[in-house]
Amino acid sequence: MSASRKDHWEHVYQTQSPTKVSWYQPVPAQSMALIRSTGVPAEAPIIDVGAGTATLVDVLLNSDFSDISVLDIAAAALTESSKRLGGAGTSVHWIESDVLEFEPSRRYYVWHDRAAFHFLTDATSVSQYLDVLRTALIPKGHFVLGTFGPEGPDRCSGSEVQRYSIEQLTNLLEADFELTSFELEDHSTPTGNVQQYLYSVWRSKI
Repeated sequence: MSASRKDHWEHVYQTQSPTKVSWYQPVPAQSMALIRSTGVPAEAPIIDVGAGTATLVDVLLNSDFSDISVLDIAAAALTESSKRLGGAGTSVHWIESDVLEFEPSRRYYVWHDRAAFHFLTDATSVSQYLDVLRTALIPKGHFVLGTFGPEGPDRCSGSEVQRYSIEQLTNLLEADFELTSFELEDHSTPTGNVQQYLYSVWRSKI
């Protein structure tokens, strides 16, 4: 695990309120709608990658999804989310890991990521991520991705990010995944700024 990357995110979640970070959403409506659009059953294993302190896990649990894994590099983020959920959090699989070094012990119907992918700014890291993704998904599994769009920010939380058009994502993913839907959305940050996100849903061809 990259110590500098882990240290950075531990510091973020130890020093910033979960409701003040730029990516905060009170309700992750778009992510939830896209997960539902896959048609997976309520008992299907779902993983939220780079989840931080996002409330997607809360909404999934309240929507009768019962097999949820939450992965983040920062233990502080997982601890905060677990505390927020209280007793409901005991059914969640909490995974502290750098996604690039994640070794799945099971396979998932849905891999959701609204936070990690756009921080991968070199080809080697992207390739590592996709290797893990392919290993983690069941055959014909779903990849639900929210990343910065072509007019999104070029930095986030002090780090450089990669912006994507749907054409760029297609070039990266089309060998292994079929695009099922995509759309752009303007996200309003807690400070009133607007960030463009590109949401897309992909289905494994394997």
